[in-house]
Amino acid sequence: MSDRTTTDPVVRHVDARHRYEILVDDHRAGLTAYRDRDDRRVFFHTEIDDAYAGQGLAAILVEQALTDVRASGMRIVPVCPYVAKFLKKHQEFADITDPVTPETLTWLDGQLGR
Repeated sequence: MSDRTTTDPVVRHVDARHRYEILVDDHRAGLTAYRDRDDRRVFFHTEIDDAYAGQGLAAILVEQALTDVRASGMRIVPVCPYVAKFLKKHQEFADITDPVTPETLTWLDGQLGR
């Protein structure tokens, strides 16, 4: 039994904003952001708000986001350091993970205007 008064976190895909968000009690606790390139979803940033740190929410968020990518038939490119670290521990996604290349990074910088 959990003694938490909060509900289980919910992950939602916000396609229009190119991200997945994790909600705790209907409050956004964090997000992982991406851009799509052909059949690849390039994850470039993950953050959890300080108020929700240390609860394992980033792992829940990224796992559900990657599961959604698999279900959509796409592949993963882990530019985000957290997503890359997660993938090293979770080999079940290795079959749909592509390496980060300099060309991908240049493309991403163009997408993000940096």
